[in-house]
Amino acid sequence: MPLEWVIEYMHIVYVSDGKAGHRSQALGLYQAMQRQSASEVTFEEVLIENLPVWSLVFAFGKKTSVGLQQVPDYIIGVGSHTQLRVLLLGKVFPQTKTVILMKPNFPFAWFDHVVIPEHDGVPEKGNVILTQGALNPIVNEGRHQENRILIALGGSSKRHQWDEQKVLSAIEQIVEKNRNSEIILTTSRRTPKEFLDHLKAKPYSESLQIFPVEHTPQGWIFEEMQKAEAVWVTEDSVSMIYEALTAGCKVGVIEGDRLKEDRITRSVSKLDEQKLISSTTQLDKLVAATAFKEAGRVATYLLAP
Repeated sequence: MPLEWVIEYMHIVYVSDGKAGHRSQALGLYQAMQRQSASEVTFEEVLIENLPVWSLVFAFGKKTSVGLQQVPDYIIGVGSHTQLRVLLLGKVFPQTKTVILMKPNFPFAWFDHVVIPEHDGVPEKGNVILTQGALNPIVNEGRHQENRILIALGGSSKRHQWDEQKVLSAIEQIVEKNRNSEIILTTSRRTPKEFLDHLKAKPYSESLQIFPVEHTPQGWIFEEMQKAEAVWVTEDSVSMIYEALTAGCKVGVIEGDRLKEDRITRSVSKLDEQKLISSTTQLDKLVAATAFKEAGRVATYLLAP
């Protein structure tokens, strides 16, 4: 019997630490579950400040309400401070499935499902589901326009040092090698403030449509990914690499200076080895876009009867 005939409704509670990146992961999973069910799927975000540990312990012992809108079918947490609350809510609602989207600090078996990026080096067994990168709410809407390019710049991070000359050189090559393309460029909060002034002083910048991050509304870059045939991302912006892959774009990486090698930088190297990304600056030499649907794959696993 198809799953949607069995489930009349589904309520998902997201235990939130207020961090946008963590919320993006939870939304990605919720929306994927929503797409795969013909039933009504509702979503409730509860901040950890509104779930004091003592009140959850009291609720477990006394079977009293913890202030949720309704009994959840799934409780999702992302972030270290959410884990204990997810576990305790699971005790308050023993029929509910608990899902943690990270390598937990507690024994894995204490959760029903543990979703972990494969770069964390955890074997996929038991209740562990491995993913390529963190989940996100993007889907490929099939609106990509031929010869439309998006360049998304990051900045310095704990793993990468910003090299202005390398970035300028890469942008120049992208412009020179893709003369028939429409090229949109945007920055991030980490991009050095003086960079755009230096870029605009270059003659090839006239071939770019430049949108500083400060002038773009929320969701702008995700919409641009839906329209772009290809996205070039600086190597430090790892989450954006996965987002561009999920959007169904061809993905080029502007390589930077690595300050250290760790599981995150190795995950980017693995994407290159798998021929999912490339360091070329020529559109027609980028590897073809792939069906990258990690949130959907995890949702299928969670919803399986």
